[in-house]
Amino acid sequence: MSGSEHQGAHLAADADAAQLRSLGYVSHFDRTMSLWQNFALGFTYLSPVVGVYTIFATTFAAGGPPMWWTYLFVGLGQLLVCLVFGEIVSQFPISGGIYPWARRLVGKRWAWMAGWVYGWALFITVAAIATGAAPFIAELLGINGTPAVTTTIAIVLIGIVTLLNLSGTRLLGRVAVFGLCCELVGAIAVGSYLLLFARHQAWSALVNISSPALHRPYLPAFLASALGAMWCYYGFEACGDVAEETPQAGRLIPKSMRLTIYVGGAAALWVCLGFVLAVPDINAVLSGQDKDPLVTVLSSAMGPIGLRLVILIVSVSFLSALLSLQAAASRLVFAYARDEMIVASERLRRLSPGRHIPAAALLVSGAVPALIALSAPWLTNAIAMIISFASVGIYIAFQMIVLAALVARARGWQPSGSFTLGAWAWPVNVVALVYGLSAIVNMSWPRSPSDPWYSNYGVIITSCGVIVLGLIYMVGARPYDRGQAPAGDAHLASAAGRTAYTAAIAAATE
Repeated sequence: MSGSEHQGAHLAADADAAQLRSLGYVSHFDRTMSLWQNFALGFTYLSPVVGVYTIFATTFAAGGPPMWWTYLFVGLGQLLVCLVFGEIVSQFPISGGIYPWARRLVGKRWAWMAGWVYGWALFITVAAIATGAAPFIAELLGINGTPAVTTTIAIVLIGIVTLLNLSGTRLLGRVAVFGLCCELVGAIAVGSYLLLFARHQAWSALVNISSPALHRPYLPAFLASALGAMWCYYGFEACGDVAEETPQAGRLIPKSMRLTIYVGGAAALWVCLGFVLAVPDINAVLSGQDKDPLVTVLSSAMGPIGLRLVILIVSVSFLSALLSLQAAASRLVFAYARDEMIVASERLRRLSPGRHIPAAALLVSGAVPALIALSAPWLTNAIAMIISFASVGIYIAFQMIVLAALVARARGWQPSGSFTLGAWAWPVNVVALVYGLSAIVNMSWPRSPSDPWYSNYGVIITSCGVIVLGLIYMVGARPYDRGQAPAGDAHLASAAGRTAYTAAIAAATE
């Protein structure tokens, strides 16, 4: 590194430290995560390959080929949420993301509940993805995916990503980039191959809602098919969860968040387009005769060797998604502990002396999902209800932040980070809230009266259960009263943060 590069790095480090001090914290993380590594973390958490492959059969059966458009519409809605988050993290680049943002925008109680909902959604998502990856791994290994085998593989996967995360921020960033490359190559290659050599449907199928097999009226079917896209378009917030491990976080993280939406959304749109137009018999899928169109497409288009290659790519995508999800969960636990908001805070807020990562928080973020996955074979119905909370819980936490930003703006908050929306702040924030609340209603809506009650109302029951339990604990134990970290001061901290950041840059250049 040249002398000027050294000076630039010191300048950035001083500015980062000054900005964090102005927010009431001193960080001991290693700031070694580059823009591309930070973006890769968000991308692999979003994981378009995992999202499309996991739920394609369900969404295609619900809406037919026009379901492809849901990936575009949901992507635009989530982009608005991403822009709101970008303003917030630019001013408050604090580890833990959603929890510290809510704390500064509104206050301690709102922050505790937002983090509670988000944390349980993350733990459950880790367990769900590990369990969802198990059949693919079993197929690769050539073994029968019995419930016992599936659970064992899920536990092993959680153990592997825990060990990788314990190795430090540098390895986390490198594995995230490797996962990003595998997912992008896989999405582009598979989508392109299917469109060039295995297309069975005309392009007009994407706008054809006149098929007799589709439900009438079509709008409810289209909204039901949007659930797959909604499951696919979060993860950008993870870029902010590791803010204290990223140099120039206030400037770079909003950019990496947007890149996550742009690139992740494009990859999901492309691979989904390939699958939609390569389905040989649409009516067979819509009528339920073909229950796994994805396997049908890959088997007929690529043969057994190609299918195994795709399964290998999907398996890598699952692993990298697990790594990023667990990293996000551990930083949330660490942020709670640093502000003394949970039990065992003294231990959970410690960073390992050598690798500067929250080891105890990482172990908790591995143990809780492992227990959820371990209980799956014995509590099938209960686990199904719990897992149904995974996606909607993250959306609820997101909208708690979007609403918090509106409340803070009404109090006089004017974002002062490197990234701001300027005159567009209010309209973007309002539309993001409307979109997010509509998405939560859509995800929670009971659609199958003939199904068991826990399938129809599982999302509503688990969401209410998590929120009620959190409120009971919050009111009874008053965890928010333990720490003294700043809260509800966004409208006051704006000028102070900008002044400290500018002063640090000026001092370093003298």
